[in-house]
Amino acid sequence: MAEPQEPRSGCPINAAIEVFGDRWTLLILRDIVFGDRRYFRELQATSLEGIASNILADRLKRLVESGLLTREDVRPGQRARYSLTEPAIQLVPVFAQLGSWGLRHRPTSAALRVRAELLEEGGPALWQEFMDELRHTHLGTGNPPRSPSVRERLTAAYLAATDPS
Repeated sequence: MAEPQEPRSGCPINAAIEVFGDRWTLLILRDIVFGDRRYFRELQATSLEGIASNILADRLKRLVESGLLTREDVRPGQRARYSLTEPAIQLVPVFAQLGSWGLRHRPTSAALRVRAELLEEGGPALWQEFMDELRHTHLGTGNPPRSPSVRERLTAAYLAATDPS
């Protein structure tokens, strides 16, 4: 793992932006958190924003180096699986707040806004439940999620919003 770079300043906002302040990093984390996409090809093929393979490879490497993801060691020819770390899981409230801000201040589509609406309505209790699910899935800690899980509820709402019938 590469040595972390010296931050430009001791400001906590700067420290956060230096880790995930580019145009792709939070979107990659979004796709892992909300879409359970954990493999390179899966992340690239399902990117709504059309991320290039070289950018995806670079950002995944940076996320591993910064301690937000782990990369499973694999033998040649096997697909490496990425997992969230605890600091990445703790970004769920940040995602929820970013989504709420976007709902109020930016144009969005009905299908893509539904998850943000559910997270906003559910508030901190739902965020905590979702973080516990992510801990179970990515870290192997805690109890299995209740049924239906937060991910299942978010996915069902998204699918209902995108169903043309």
